[in-house]
Amino acid sequence: MLNTIVLKINPENPENNILAIASFMLKLGEVIVFPTDTVYGLGANPFNEMSVLKVYEIKGREFNKPLPILVSNINTAMKLGVFDERALKLARKFWPGSLTIVVRRKMGIASLALGGQDKIALRMPNHKVALKLAESLGGAIVGTSANVSGLKAAKTANEAKEMLGSRVKLILDAGPSPKKVPSTIVDVTVKPFKIIRLGPVNIEEIEKVIGE
Repeated sequence: MLNTIVLKINPENPENNILAIASFMLKLGEVIVFPTDTVYGLGANPFNEMSVLKVYEIKGREFNKPLPILVSNINTAMKLGVFDERALKLARKFWPGSLTIVVRRKMGIASLALGGQDKIALRMPNHKVALKLAESLGGAIVGTSANVSGLKAAKTANEAKEMLGSRVKLILDAGPSPKKVPSTIVDVTVKPFKIIRLGPVNIEEIEKVIGE
């Protein structure tokens, strides 16, 4: 089996040749590890079902648990999910940033990444590498944490490599993760909103924005 390729990439000014290699592999249906503004992520094309299956297999994740999708801009997010006033307020306040917003998926949007649910978890990361990769796939990329389910998310490329071994073909190394913890996940399909996972954005900040 081929060894995993680890390529250094500048988080502030990503090298175009490195991005091109990563994008090419994603378009071929491969799964890669890439840096984000929270922790390292497992990246795949969310509408390539074989790629999504690989992500579940690599993580050992149950298929009924949806995968978060990272987007390159709010317009792409609004094509994938239903953004009411509350969701829009949160996106405008915290994007790009460390808040994942769970909304109803748009009719016609189907992907194994959604875990068979009518909801979709979306986030616009504050990281140039992640944004560029999402853009290269039409605006969206699977962005689940790079780890085996049940273990802590990888905060460095080395941690990802040690945990995942040769199960991924490419790891982009941009140094240690800035936040070192996964994003906050808030579900706004219910009232009052529901915190699925607490991360860098706290409950009080969310309450202040949407008045709940």
